Amino acid sequence: MLRRLELKDFVIVPALELDFAAGFSALTGETGAGKSILIDALQLALGSRGDAAVVREGASRAEISAEFDRPALLAPWLEEAGFETGVNGSEESLLLRRVIDAQGKSRAWINGGTATVAQLRELAEHLLDIHGQHAWQGLTRPVSVRALLDDFAQIDGKPMAAAFSDWRQATEALAAAQSKQADLAREHERLSWQIGELGRLAPGADEWDELNAEHQRLSHAQSLMDAARGALERIAEAEINAESLTDEALSALQDVLGYDAGLQDTVTALLGAQAQLQDAAHSLSSYLNAADLDPDRLQQLDERVSAWVTLARRYRRQPAEMAALLVEWKAELAQLDAATDLDALQAKQAAALKRYQKEAKTVSAARAKAAPTLSDAVSQAMQQLGMSGGRFEVALLPQDEPQSFGLESAEFLVAGHAGSTPRPLAKVASGGELSRIALAIAVTTSQQNSGAGTLIFDEIDAGVGGAVAETVGRLMKQLGQRAQVLAVTHLPQVAACADHHFLVAKALKDGKTNSDVRPIAGEARTAEIARMLGGERLSSTSLAHAQEMLELSAKGAPVAPSSKASSSASSSASSSASSSAPSNTASNRKVKP
Repeated sequence: MLRRLELKDFVIVPALELDFAAGFSALTGETGAGKSILIDALQLALGSRGDAAVVREGASRAEISAEFDRPALLAPWLEEAGFETGVNGSEESLLLRRVIDAQGKSRAWINGGTATVAQLRELAEHLLDIHGQHAWQGLTRPVSVRALLDDFAQIDGKPMAAAFSDWRQATEALAAAQSKQADLAREHERLSWQIGELGRLAPGADEWDELNAEHQRLSHAQSLMDAARGALERIAEAEINAESLTDEALSALQDVLGYDAGLQDTVTALLGAQAQLQDAAHSLSSYLNAADLDPDRLQQLDERVSAWVTLARRYRRQPAEMAALLVEWKAELAQLDAATDLDALQAKQAAALKRYQKEAKTVSAARAKAAPTLSDAVSQAMQQLGMSGGRFEVALLPQDEPQSFGLESAEFLVAGHAGSTPRPLAKVASGGELSRIALAIAVTTSQQNSGAGTLIFDEIDAGVGGAVAETVGRLMKQLGQRAQVLAVTHLPQVAACADHHFLVAKALKDGKTNSDVRPIAGEARTAEIARMLGGERLSSTSLAHAQEMLELSAKGAPVAPSSKASSSASSSASSSASSSAPSNTASNRKVKP
């Protein structure tokens, strides 16, 4: 449920703080006062696209904050995403904040943590449903109709869509293989020949570095042996060598060491040097004993290196890459084998189709079960909305080919009155009928299958009046007992049924137009209902009628007029309401039917 909404420098709102409660709340005001600005703000808080146009003229940025009761099911999502599960000292609160600057750049927060717009959108379906005055337009589109039916039936179409995607990919792979058999065969032959040639070389993963090192050593074996021999002679074998000289130095110092202990460090260093020279001499002797020119091995290495370099040049790769290249080609050949195995591809396609059909039949069964239930519920609501004898049907239309959405499409059929044949909703000519049918669908689906805690009706009652308007108000009030309902309306009959009433007013201040919203009750609310009934001039008749409507609504009684004068006022208001509804409030926003 929406608890609080705060705006700052948003469109024509300098600053606004509103608290909301459970039940049915009506938002009223003159045309153009900015009633739908609140809905625009909520949509931005929940991730809709924003731009610099929402920033109040002269301001650097617009700020929107919306606080909701947090649904329990969102706690794991918040924890996994790294957000706090509560805010403002309450573990059951959810605070969304959005800032858009004058350059159109946007930032968002969830419970104080930086968030993305996509994350706001994920939350939206659990918090808010918006139904607009042009909702009937969506009801003529197959995609919207299927989505509404599936939502009503609580169908999860993701497994079916995934199965369809697998089947389509398998079908495309089979078709590609069938059309490219000759090309694939040539490619298979080429790869097989290359793998055979490289396979005869059989390059090891680390062989090139080892091979190169051994080849270099044997190629310079004589130079290595000469250098080792010369070093050994200078260390230990020449007439004057390093070991003998070190030994003489030690003898000279040890003779006088007793006279000055300061020479001990030098003696110790010479002893260490003598030991290292002996170790070096031993290592050189071992090296020379093991050294061998081995011309046969050198010839083998020459041939191996030559073959390796030749193939590397042929395939324009570095020699060290040859082992990895062989692995790569073998993987490509395995893919080609799979692509040319038509039997395997056909079996895979058949298995994918079987999985899809299983998922699709499950969805079809759920749709077939939900369609008559939805049809009956909407038909019943139509009776209350001035369409006595009218009938609503959900038609399921089989598809010739498998589709991602299933084995059938859906279409809404409507008979406006008794005795008429149901026909597609798109062919219903009366705008009033369309609005009332859309309202019946919205109320029915919201009442029975809304996962959101707050429902907003944005002038969805446009085009209705009289007794039908009264029924709309009662339906909204009943719906408000199960969910929080906010309705933007021009109808006094609807506003009089609200549990809470907000007045939206526009005024000129310091040369700028400002919009303000405030809760009203008592005399102020009576005056607003009277204005909606009879226009700007408040007569005693319209005031009396307004007071009577509010009193009847409070008692749960019908708010129908009880006198000739009040009936005249109501008739005037109904006509005014149906003709004054703005045409651009909801048509440019994405709303649910």
